[in-house]
Amino acid sequence: MQKKLHEAAKHAYGRAYAPYSKFKVGAAILADDGKVYAGGNVENAAYPNGVCAETSAISAMVLGGAKKIRAIAVVAGGPKLVTPCGGCRQRIAEFADPETPVHICGPEGLKTTFTIAELLPASFDKENLGRNLGRNRGAKAGLNPQRPRSRTAR
Repeated sequence: MQKKLHEAAKHAYGRAYAPYSKFKVGAAILADDGKVYAGGNVENAAYPNGVCAETSAISAMVLGGAKKIRAIAVVAGGPKLVTPCGGCRQRIAEFADPETPVHICGPEGLKTTFTIAELLPASFDKENLGRNLGRNRGAKAGLNPQRPRSRTAR
């Protein structure tokens, strides 16, 4: 399956739209439905409006009806490891278990594998949104009532 993921990410890498940075990235996800969903980065002349490959693949997965990432492969060129950016790590963590493998690849193949927990060890998740608010009436979502808050948080 890792080879299939790499091939799908490599194909997306080839189709990525990066006319400004010339830095193409492809990603492919093995989802809980057994299907592979791929995406490539898409740049825009207004730089902040671009989309990362991982985000593109997650969007394809969600639109395909899947809910969980079982594994993800990311393909980029160059000799250095190209891992997901911070925002993409957070997005991957939203749909993955902590031990979900993140395969870091070049066009030629696998370079190394991390878990999402290794890439994002203290992720912000639904637990931070105060799912247990019933225990602390009046507490604000995301705030720990046991810890003193700063003036700006009040």
